[in-house]
Amino acid sequence: MGDGRTIASLDEAVDTPTTTTRWKDFTSLIKIGIVNSNLITTFTGLWLAFVYTNQHFLDSLDIVLFTLLGSSMIIAGSCALNNYIDRDIDPIMERTKGRPTVTGKISGSKVLLLGFLLVGIGLLFLFLTNITTGIMGIIGVFSYVVLYSMWSKRLYVSNTVIGSLSGAIPPLIGWTAVDPTLPPMAWMLFLLMFIWQPPHFYALAMRRVEEYRAAGIPMLPVVKGFAVTKRHIMIWVALLLPIPFFMQSLGILFVILATALNIGWLVLGIMGYKKKDDMKWATSMFVYSLNYLTILFTSMVIFTVI
Repeated sequence: MGDGRTIASLDEAVDTPTTTTRWKDFTSLIKIGIVNSNLITTFTGLWLAFVYTNQHFLDSLDIVLFTLLGSSMIIAGSCALNNYIDRDIDPIMERTKGRPTVTGKISGSKVLLLGFLLVGIGLLFLFLTNITTGIMGIIGVFSYVVLYSMWSKRLYVSNTVIGSLSGAIPPLIGWTAVDPTLPPMAWMLFLLMFIWQPPHFYALAMRRVEEYRAAGIPMLPVVKGFAVTKRHIMIWVALLLPIPFFMQSLGILFVILATALNIGWLVLGIMGYKKKDDMKWATSMFVYSLNYLTILFTSMVIFTVI
């Protein structure tokens, strides 16, 4: 639950230990970048559900408000809880040692209170839309906080794949707020997000491999090395190739764009696959993945308007 971060973004935000204000500490605690990027996928699911059910967006502004507020709050709360859980390993990692849970600017008890409060209020907003959306919110929180943060992150090399479940939930939250029946197109959004995350996060893990190693997190490049990680990245990217053809109802222009983006990502990986500079390769793949997600989900909205 997404830099195109999702809630399962595996903490890629860099929190530098510079002088901060209370607001900056707060936004760092809730990982505002993750919240913002998840709103893109949530809104896209919401918007497409209006389009596919022939409902008018402006006639249901209450649903829009409840959905966007609720989803942003459960994501923010989940991220705060993740920071609380990781406060023992965050000081070890360069990009996380400036978090307020590490510097002591926000106490652990306050972080817990804020996290549970945000999640609780967020779920209330989601349940105000309908029961299905509220349940989706619970699944998203549970999969990120419990299945990923508390369980798999420190134990299994498959933690990235397990964490990808929560990152694929936001578009379903958006869709179910309008249409609880969840037609095939909604599941295509879920599948797209689920498949996108492993290559995105494996590239990130390659860039931060020594930090993960020092913290004892069994990310794929730490356990299996760069060669295996690169193969996994290419496999996951290849799995994206068929997805646009199951979304043809969005129009031929979308299919062409999505296919071009998929092929572009694959070609980028192949071109640099055998180069000796693995870090440069990982960085290019990581940056491409961010642009890929933003362009793809934005285009879904645009192509249903024009």
